[in-house]
Amino acid sequence: MIRQQIQVDTGAPNFWRPLVLFGSYRILLAGIFIASYALLQDTRIWLNYDATLYLSFSLAYLSFGCLALCLNLWRKPAFSIQLTLLTLLDISFIILLMYASGGIKSGLGLLLIVTIAAASLISQGRLALFYAAIASIGLLLEQSYQMLIWNEDFGDYSHAVMLSVSCFATAWLAHSFSKRASQHAQLASQRGIDLENLAQVNQLITQEMDDGVIVVDQALNLRHRNRQADLLLEVEGQVRNNQPLKEYAPKLANLLLQQHGDDKPQGLIKLSLSKRDLRLKLMPVGESYAQGTVIFIQDWSQVQTQAQQLKLAALGRLTANIAHEIRNPLSAISHATQLMQEDECMAPANQRMLQIISDNVQRMEQMIKEVLELNRRDRTRQQEIRLTDFLREFHDHFHQVEKIPPQGFVLDTDVLEPVILFDHRHLHQVLWNLCRNGWRHSQQHDGSLILSLRSEARQWLIEVRDDGKGIAESARSHLFEPFFTTESTGTGLGLYIARELCEANGATLEHIAVEHGCSFVIHIEKTESA
Repeated sequence: MIRQQIQVDTGAPNFWRPLVLFGSYRILLAGIFIASYALLQDTRIWLNYDATLYLSFSLAYLSFGCLALCLNLWRKPAFSIQLTLLTLLDISFIILLMYASGGIKSGLGLLLIVTIAAASLISQGRLALFYAAIASIGLLLEQSYQMLIWNEDFGDYSHAVMLSVSCFATAWLAHSFSKRASQHAQLASQRGIDLENLAQVNQLITQEMDDGVIVVDQALNLRHRNRQADLLLEVEGQVRNNQPLKEYAPKLANLLLQQHGDDKPQGLIKLSLSKRDLRLKLMPVGESYAQGTVIFIQDWSQVQTQAQQLKLAALGRLTANIAHEIRNPLSAISHATQLMQEDECMAPANQRMLQIISDNVQRMEQMIKEVLELNRRDRTRQQEIRLTDFLREFHDHFHQVEKIPPQGFVLDTDVLEPVILFDHRHLHQVLWNLCRNGWRHSQQHDGSLILSLRSEARQWLIEVRDDGKGIAESARSHLFEPFFTTESTGTGLGLYIARELCEANGATLEHIAVEHGCSFVIHIEKTESA
């Protein structure tokens, strides 16, 4: 979840800590006052002091400090109330101690500056000028009272005014510093949130990638990886953060150690595992591999498959263009051959040669037709097809056109009435190719070719089965490759085109090994309407 920036709350634990430290300072200051009374009691410094009153105020300040520290730790009442109340009491005690110490000339007034500065910084500049104003009023009142009742002549208010100005200056500087510090803190907080959000977005992206992604630091400790990396590297067991790469993937760690030993690590390397070969791409984190490495992992077989698909697509476009160019002269050859065959005076040997030319022209025409079909496999116009009715019509049409006896081609629909989404023309062509191949390789007896429809949990299965010799085991892995054929007169495109048309319509075509004969099954996903 993407985090949002939250306004700073002055009641947060981070603001109680400096208040507790300031309470400790208050107790330490009161202890110094009491110690100074005990150690300097017989010196001349006490001539202007009211010793009894000074000791009383010091003890009261110590008690106040202890109570304030307990409230700080207890965190009751609220932070802002505590800070304001304690600061005002601090100012009051310091002014009372000044009065007991002989007034402004005692120098204790400088402690007001410390108190105002500390309170302003803790409160982030809130009420800083208010604290300075209270301190200034207290100073002026204390100075006025001293001038009225003290035996020594205090002259004027110059010292008190200077100290008051210092309080206001300190308050203003503390306010400005706190405001700037607050802005920097908010900026740092926002930057931290942005970095965290960016890290989360990067993690979401890498988790959805098809390639594996691993990030390691300069010590080859695992800093990040996605699920695909675990699958490709066959990692089993629990993975933890900062796990050494040699524990996560030992072979990959050894390979990286060899690469890091080179002056210029290779960008693309190959890693062989027990079940697959992987293609690794190394990218440095920053300017060099010394700062870390990002490893992109791909399944080598998938890369080769994609390359093969690109080659086949390019080959399909090339052959389609060539086929268009061949068709025109081929038509001319076919037309000329037909005209020459009409000559009754031609010798039988020449007639035989012309028939050979005509047969090969038809074969080339069929090959061109199939090549052009390769370029149309993605142009599907799917529509709802009542499969049982379609198969019955196909059965009647096929045995009439191919002149197959009805008993030799059996249709078995198992009383099913499914509705599928498929391109009508594509399904007709796939079944025609499969049935024509099946009848040609069958024994051509009654029931030699069977077209059946079955139902499974989520699929409709259309099976074309014959009772021929079957397909040799050595040829099964090449059945659906383009231009692969076991016949001297075949083009090797029939099964390849059939599978491509099935995949274009969301179906699959596979060969099933059976004990006698040969079987091809089309798997069609069931729809909601079915």
